[in-house]
Formats: sequence, C-alpha cells, structure tokens
Amino acid sequence: MSAPALGRRLLAEFVGTAALVCVVVGSGIAARQLSTDAGLQLLENSTATVFGLGVLILVFGPVSGAHFNPVVSVADWWAGRRHGTGLSLPEVGAYTLAQVLGGIGGAVLANVMFDLPAGQISTHDRITTGHLIGEFVATAGLIVVIAALARHGRIGLSAAAVAAYIGAAYWFTSSTSFANPAVTLGRIFSDTFAGIAPSSAPAFVAAQIFGAAAGSALIAILYPTAADNADSVDVPYSGAEPERPQQQTI
Repeated sequence: MSAPALGRRLLAEFVGTAALVCVVVGSGIAARQLSTDAGLQLLENSTATVFGLGVLILVFGPVSGAHFNPVVSVADWWAGRRHGTGLSLPEVGAYTLAQVLGGIGGAVLANVMFDLPAGQISTHDRITTGHLIGEFVATAGLIVVIAALARHGRIGLSAAAVAAYIGAAYWFTSSTSFANPAVTLGRIFSDTFAGIAPSSAPAFVAAQIFGAAAGSALIAILYPTAADNADSVDVPYSGAEPERPQQQTI
C-alpha cells in the first residue's frame, strides 16, 4: 500500500500547522483578554494547546504523519534514510515549506479572529540564555517522545503522549516550549502574548535544531536496533482508500 499523494500530505501539513499556530496564538490572545494573572494566562494557553494538538494529530496523522514541525520531518528522514523508510530529502523540503507557510497563516488568522490587525510583527523579545536552554531541552524531549513511541509500535498513543509532553513543557521549560521552527516563525507575525520578536527567532530555531539532534542521538543510543523495523509501526490508514500513512516514523 502506498502513502497518500504528496499534494495531500502537504495540504495536511499546511492546514495542520496553521491550525496549531492559530490555537497557540488565539488562546494566548483570549487568555490576556480574560485574565490578568500571568499564571492563569499560561494555564489557559497551555490547556488549549494540549487539546488542540491532540485533536490535530488524530485528524491529520493518517494523511501526513502530523509532523507540523520541520525538525520532526528532518528527524524522520534521518532515522529512515538507510532503510528506505520515512520521508525523502525532497519531501522534507516540501514539508518544511508547507509547515512554515501554515504557521504564518495561522498567526494571521488568529489576529483577524480577535479583530486585531492582520499584519503584525511581534515586539516580544525572548532571548535569554535560560530560554535557549529551555528550547534545547523542550525540542530534544519532543523528538525522544515521538521516536520512542514509533520504534516500539506505540505510535497510536502519539496524540495523547505528544500533547501531554508539550503541555508539561509549557510549564517546566523557561521558554514555554516552542520546540518547533515553523511555529516559532509563525509567531513572529502576532504582536500578542504568544508572539516572538524577529530578533529572537533565529536563536530559538538554532536551539531547536541542536535539541532535535541531541534527541535523535539519544534515541540512537537507547534503541540501537529498533530503526530496522521503524516502517512497520505506522498507524494503519483507517479511511476508505487502502493507503499507507507516513505517521511519524522516526
């Protein structure tokens, strides 16, 4: 059984990433409007993100694998390159473009929904040493969670596990766990509670890339032979067409 056509997968990645950023930014705006306490605002923002991300993985996972994240797509290619599993390198490039464009679109949509100017650039400077370490840790942990599930046939738990991890990382990391270059770039375009200034984004993305590399290295050490069977742990496609998904096979 073949994977869904690339065009369908890219549409799923675009719409899914847009929806994810819309959830993150929109719930951040709503939290600021509803509450004055910073802790309560973060609780509202993180709760919406947990539920939204879990649903999006369930909806789009059978089509594209629900990566919504360039470092997840790169890790998928890296882990499967020797065995012909996961994404090809050109597909990684296409996924990344769809994810970044989706992230920007999601931020703009959130702005418009709350009657804010569609075109905004964030002034929220987030650069500190602690924030960058937080992004490194958050992204490394995300890759470990996804890869560990995939390599031992528990990818069906990914919606709950990944959403739970991101929800926890909102609170235990200093950066509130962006852990995603596409989401980071998208959040530049909303000058709200959830935004990030353009000057802060490159360092965040760099920390995420290094974190993803560290997470992949840890998985290779912990599970040295599991990659041989990585392609067999995909969640079966449940639609009417007998197609095989690209479900987070790192």
